[in-house]
Amino acid sequence: MDNSVDVNKWGSAGHVNNYLSIVDSRPHKEEITAALLEQIPLDVNYVLDLGTGDGRLLALVKQINPSARGVALDFSEPMLKLVRKRFEADKSVEIVKHDLNVELPKGKWEPFDLVISGLAIHHLIDERKKQLYTEIFDLLSSGGVFINLEHVSSPAEALHEKFLAAIGKTPITDDPSNKLLDVHTQIKWLNQIGYKDVDCFWKWLEIALLKATKP
Repeated sequence: MDNSVDVNKWGSAGHVNNYLSIVDSRPHKEEITAALLEQIPLDVNYVLDLGTGDGRLLALVKQINPSARGVALDFSEPMLKLVRKRFEADKSVEIVKHDLNVELPKGKWEPFDLVISGLAIHHLIDERKKQLYTEIFDLLSSGGVFINLEHVSSPAEALHEKFLAAIGKTPITDDPSNKLLDVHTQIKWLNQIGYKDVDCFWKWLEIALLKATKP
């Protein structure tokens, strides 16, 4: 897949339903959840979830920060329908339709203690990824944290094929929306933007947990 080409199938209900039907059976689900819980701060008052999907990552944050207010942002109407249902009784969650290919709103929200994203940013072309990381930096309060559970590229084709096989995919059935980038480049970008304590805190093949803090 050409990383400069913007292909995104997540507006399709069929694509969303197929993803949700298999996501809970993906390898290392429990490890991923444990790694996330270890890195999510315990003093979050206001959180932004970028590419929220059905809202499961935001729900995880609120599980350990029950009084936190949240903004759940996604462009996919099938996903937004699910996140509205998940949080229909929770008035502390604002649900916003927004395409991450478009610049995040300025001045719409107060600074966030936490910005999270789960398996969403890799659908953007590389130039937009880097721009988004800067926009996230600007939206964070001092000491605020950015956590990105991301699908990243493999350093070798054999490893990419190993990952695909592990999740029941082949190069032919792989998601054409994916525009994967290696961990090292993303860490370099985050440092260049001005984040501190940038690192990859968990990784299995092409799934990586990145965390960075705004000074």
